[in-house]
Amino acid sequence: MKDYKFKINGNEYQVSIEETDDNMLNVNVNGVEYRVESDDIAPKPVPVSRPRPKPIMQAEAPVAAGSTANVDTPAGGAEQPIKTPLPGVVLDVFVKEGDAVKAGQKILLLEAMKMENNIEADKDGVVKAVRVKKGDSVQEGDVLMLIA
Repeated sequence: MKDYKFKINGNEYQVSIEETDDNMLNVNVNGVEYRVESDDIAPKPVPVSRPRPKPIMQAEAPVAAGSTANVDTPAGGAEQPIKTPLPGVVLDVFVKEGDAVKAGQKILLLEAMKMENNIEADKDGVVKAVRVKKGDSVQEGDVLMLIA
């Protein structure tokens, strides 16, 4: 909802505008509700939910009897890049290198298509590198930070 103050011919008006579906608006002028149709409203972008790729399991090499080869997987996980889902401008970075993060924690705020988008951590871990700063322009797929 957006609130405005207008002064028309010396009269003050308090106006609140709320976009609803398609090209309809709910407009409140000095406490009086109006339902208004507008041809200038672009449809709201629909958030895109992309499925997360499943991890690829690597088969262990067969070990000969009596072999001392180490077939254990490396301890800890590899650094996972957090990429931007769409082009935009970084409005704020909420974490720094060395910070512990939880899956779903808001780590960055991105403005794209005049909308603020929260970028969240995909997993629990520690921020290993922050590759952007406030005010940076990013393209779809750019790496924002690394979490291990």
